[in-house]
Amino acid sequence: MVLFDASAVVRLKAVVKASERGNEMKKGYWVVAYRTVGDEATMKNYRTLAMAALGQFGARTLVSPGSAVTAHEAGFEQMTVVVEFDSYEIALAAYESADYKKALAALGSGVERDFRIAEGV
Repeated sequence: MVLFDASAVVRLKAVVKASERGNEMKKGYWVVAYRTVGDEATMKNYRTLAMAALGQFGARTLVSPGSAVTAHEAGFEQMTVVVEFDSYEIALAAYESADYKKALAALGSGVERDFRIAEGV
């Protein structure tokens, strides 16, 4: 008997869903701009928990918290993070996972973010 972990099941479901739609999986992206950032200890704890949770879903950080940000038009120069997933469905499932919910709880109320999950083309 073969056992799968939860993230493997999510990935398999994403592949099946994409094939049912008759197309290949489009990547999923988390795009997060931080309006306010918590204290250093809070952010470090969140990063540790989030990285462990998202690693189960094959997440890849494309823009890290320390990356340069140049704002244009109505934008703000805020800490920005972009994370890539193999599919939009996996990106959604990662956000809803129990392990990521623990990471979110660690942020507390001292952090305000503009958080979006987007499907690639």
